[in-house]
Amino acid sequence: MTATAEGNASTGTTAGAAVPGPTLSARLAGFTAATVAHLPARIRADALARVTDTLGISLAARDTEPVRAALDLVRGWGGHAQASVFGYPDRVPAPAAALVNGTAAHALDFDDTHVPSILHPSASVVPAALAAAEEAGASGEVFLAAVAAGNEIAIRLGMAAHDEDLNNNVFFERGFHATSICGAIGSAAAAAAAYGLDADGIRHAMGIACSMGAGLLEANRVGGTVKRVHCGWAAHSGVVAAQMAARGITAPDSVLEGRFGFFNAYTGMHPLAAEALEALVGDLGERWELDNCFMKPYPTNVFTHTGIDAARRLAARGIAAADIERVELSVPMAVTRTIAQPREAKISPQSPYHAQFSGPFTFAIGFHGGTGLGVYLDDFTQETLDNPSIRRLASTVHYVPDDECEAIYPRHFPTIARVTLADGTLVEEKVLANLGTAERPLTPEQVRLKFDLNVCILGAERARALSARLDGLAEAADANQLLAGIDW
Repeated sequence: MTATAEGNASTGTTAGAAVPGPTLSARLAGFTAATVAHLPARIRADALARVTDTLGISLAARDTEPVRAALDLVRGWGGHAQASVFGYPDRVPAPAAALVNGTAAHALDFDDTHVPSILHPSASVVPAALAAAEEAGASGEVFLAAVAAGNEIAIRLGMAAHDEDLNNNVFFERGFHATSICGAIGSAAAAAAAYGLDADGIRHAMGIACSMGAGLLEANRVGGTVKRVHCGWAAHSGVVAAQMAARGITAPDSVLEGRFGFFNAYTGMHPLAAEALEALVGDLGERWELDNCFMKPYPTNVFTHTGIDAARRLAARGIAAADIERVELSVPMAVTRTIAQPREAKISPQSPYHAQFSGPFTFAIGFHGGTGLGVYLDDFTQETLDNPSIRRLASTVHYVPDDECEAIYPRHFPTIARVTLADGTLVEEKVLANLGTAERPLTPEQVRLKFDLNVCILGAERARALSARLDGLAEAADANQLLAGIDW
């Protein structure tokens, strides 16, 4: 099959008016095929960095309960040995590998984050692309191009649902996990590219995946482990959708913009406004939204990061936790639904994982001094949850609105911390941009430290071998060279 740039032409809509030309899925598919045909050097480097980060996170998560459960499930399924499971000797069918690896990539909430869409694209796209690339024997270059295109598509789908009036993503307003729903479509594009499908095949794969995306956010608020499987299911869906497209299953041309299409079904956006169309396909292939997708320094919900930094700065000023009477954290009020509500569940999280989504508890951990780049996985244990000083400090945290925070959300997730001490002294710290974003970029040394901490589970020798394989990935003739033969 030959890659085509346009796909099937039909009718799109913008601001209520019909416009002739290729459909939205055809444009995204053409972009994917063009990226595979010519991957810019800068984007290749970005894709490699995201593969490296995702693989490190997944290895750190390999012994978590959701990953073990997913692996046990796919072992029971059986099937052909097509693709690798990160951190295990198993080779399983490609969709099954994507399920386990996508679960691992998101299980620790340590995966890359795009703003303002608030998506974690790599956790589903990288596992889907690698599973398909391993099955197909695609080159390292094709694999990286698939990752780049799939990530960009997932992000742009999320951006199209951003509502300036709501100052939030419509997916989130409705309780949908945009990462998994958009990730299924981005994963389908990536997997289809890795399988060698042309633009029309990629279009069908994405359209099929539109019927597969799923994920609700209630677990963020009150508990449960299902959210940790969301990216695994998205990756699994993407690979299956690509396999279906390769075998002749088709999707409607107007699957994204149609009356009963993706955007109307998930967001109520029909017809798509000009702003949404611009976010989705504007300057596609020239302007990369990936530039606004940063790697997380901390394994916690992204809304908690500036609160952690504020806590660390306050502690560095010599304030003792025992002297703190009240903490007022000003954040954009939309994020309090994730990190501050319901209050009792957030100041007394039921597990170390749920503590990662607690603004009060992560503030208290950061104040007491964490590990790694400031807070790391080692800081989320039952011992931490039981620490009386941390529990007391978390209980003093209250959330209050602030116009300055609202004005810069959702392009940043700021925190203004105001701490009242026992003697009545009021101390303030402002952190208006997340560590890792363009305003506060991670240094190469910090990125390397995160990877080294995540892969230390392998031991020094195997970690060095894996790093060497990653360094040579772009030149690899077969993506299987990345993980094949590693003695896990």
